[in-house]
This record gives sequence, C-alpha cells and structure tokens, in this order.
Amino acid sequence: MSRVGRKPIQYPGDVKVQINKDKVVVEGKKGAVLEMVPHPNMTIKHDASSKTITVERPNDDRLNRSLHGLTRTLIANMIHGVSQGFEKKLKIEGLGYQARIDKGSIELSVGYANKIVLTPPQGVVVEVPDPKDPTTIIVKGADKQKVGQFAAEIRASRKPEPYKGKGIRYMNEVIRRKEGKSFAAGG
Repeated sequence: MSRVGRKPIQYPGDVKVQINKDKVVVEGKKGAVLEMVPHPNMTIKHDASSKTITVERPNDDRLNRSLHGLTRTLIANMIHGVSQGFEKKLKIEGLGYQARIDKGSIELSVGYANKIVLTPPQGVVVEVPDPKDPTTIIVKGADKQKVGQFAAEIRASRKPEPYKGKGIRYMNEVIRRKEGKSFAAGG
C-alpha cells in the first residue's frame, strides 16, 4: 500500500473543499480557486466534520498504486497553495545582468542584444523586491505547477554557465564551477 497515498489530508478551517464525482475544487484565503479532475480509478472521500480528505484505490495494480500517491499529493498541494501559497526565488549573477517589472511582465537584461520579456500566466505574480538590487526575482502563486514552470522559463532564458557562474539560478541552487583552460608549463 502506498504510504503517501494512505495518509489523510488535513486542511485548515479557512479552506473550502468541494468534491463532485469528477472534480475536486479547493478555495482558500488567498482568493485562489484551484480545480483538479482526478483519475476515474481513484476514490476521494471527504469528511467535512473532521476536515480530512482520503484517497483510496480499487486494487494493487501498478497503475493504481502510482496514481494513489500522486492524487493525494496533488490535492495536498492544492490545499497548501490556496492557504499559504508557493514561491520560488531566483538570483541573477553577472555584470550588468538585471531584472525589472514592467506592466506585470518581467524584463530581463542578461547579456543579449535585446531584453527578454516574459509575461506570467494567470494566478502567478512576479516581484523584484529590492529596486536597488535588481538581481533577485520572486515568483509567487497558488498553483505549484504554474509557479515552478514560470520560474523554470525565467531560468531557461539564461542558464548559469559553469566557468564564471553567470546566468539565472535558483536561490538555493549550487552551480559546480569548472576550471578554465590552463597551459602546461612547457619546456
């Protein structure tokens, strides 16, 4: 039995959960409404009195075992997203590299001839918290998948390179540095 899938999901009182036959709808204090259509094999039980949700599977087939933990995790992420939200922090490294917010979009100057302009999807907010230090980017939102995807798109616009460390990286990401060319002492 899946250990993750077996674990019941507790949710706070300020989160509203509605479970229909084919849809799970979660609404929270962040004002976000997230929806998910679970796989038809999974049975989702909601106990409103104890504020718990459990996910059950019909049998121990390989597909059902893998869907069991996945479905439970997706619902738990929805509840966490509408109550607390998710955020990813990125750091820009390089001389003259910077970010700026312009009309809700993020404008990146990362060593190319033109600036890169990325517009976040609906429900995702991008911030550059300190205007004096425009090298930190924060991506926030209720949907974990959208936040992670947009942060990955920002990082992909200028991946960190291993020689000088220039580029955009996640705040806690460690870039393995390589040594440049070194000439052998010839004789």
